[in-house]
Amino acid sequence: MEHDFSGSVRAVTWENPPQTKEEALERIKQSPLLYAGYRRLGESWKESFLEFCRGKKSLPLTYDPFFKYIFHPDIHGDRLSRFVSSLLGMKVNVISILPNEDSLIGGEGYLVMDLLAVLEEGSLVNIEIQKQGYAFPGERISCYSADLLLRQYARLRGTAGKRFTYRDIKKVYVIVLFEESPAVFHQNPEVYRHYGKTEFETGLDLELLQEFCLIALDVFREIPYAKGEKSEQKAWLSLLTTEDLADAEKWIQEYPWLEEIYQEIAMLRRKPEEVLGMWSEALRMLDENSLKYYVDELKEEVKRVKEEKDAELQEKDAEIEALKKELDELKTK
Repeated sequence: MEHDFSGSVRAVTWENPPQTKEEALERIKQSPLLYAGYRRLGESWKESFLEFCRGKKSLPLTYDPFFKYIFHPDIHGDRLSRFVSSLLGMKVNVISILPNEDSLIGGEGYLVMDLLAVLEEGSLVNIEIQKQGYAFPGERISCYSADLLLRQYARLRGTAGKRFTYRDIKKVYVIVLFEESPAVFHQNPEVYRHYGKTEFETGLDLELLQEFCLIALDVFREIPYAKGEKSEQKAWLSLLTTEDLADAEKWIQEYPWLEEIYQEIAMLRRKPEEVLGMWSEALRMLDENSLKYYVDELKEEVKRVKEEKDAELQEKDAEIEALKKELDELKTK
């Protein structure tokens, strides 16, 4: 069975679907606002947008605005819960999305997170989608996990007051989806999901609160799954990594419930200006994140150079002091 992902759009957006990229571009030019936004895209993104308008490609769901469009629980009910459950390997219920920016007592800010959700029992889940794995090393993952605990601590201390106990704090989960994962993720080409938590080598049983789920999407794309091997986790990750709608047909055959999501994506062709706005926002955020990473790297380089120069100056000062001491000794002879 074939699915027409553009059929519901034809009568609303265009009487007939554009058959070629040239025809799609002519339709876009009919709207000065849409065409102005289109011209600001890079060449590869222009190509992707035209293919989306023609019903040939899906949206880039690993970009923040599109991901939140598909998974926002206020709109899609249990969809985010099912996705998170498939990654964590246990049943969870996401009840709300928290602001990704907030402030601590004293005015200091929390880390800015891609998507921060609270589970039914009070646990916090942070979902990060990273284009470049080198920009999100293990140290940063640890900081994001610590940030989740601090958010809980500050909120519970503020509401419970003297009744607060550390046992009130629930687990926190950091989920990171790497579009291009670091080299260490490729040491075992058959494994794309890595789940971890702190354990003691002696088997000491303590309820520690930080757990991590790291997904290498590029490794997932390369794994040749056996025919008939199905799982909800595989379905969700296939949704995120499939752009060609011809390939999406295969996933709909295996997971019919995905058709509803692909139809929602198709319905967005009724609002090309809105889609282009989401696209522009995604690229703006990507540029900002890249710039922030560059600035952070530059600061680290400046710090390193300063430390090296300080060490050199200290060495020179020590040499000068030694020469002065030697000269004073010669004068006394």
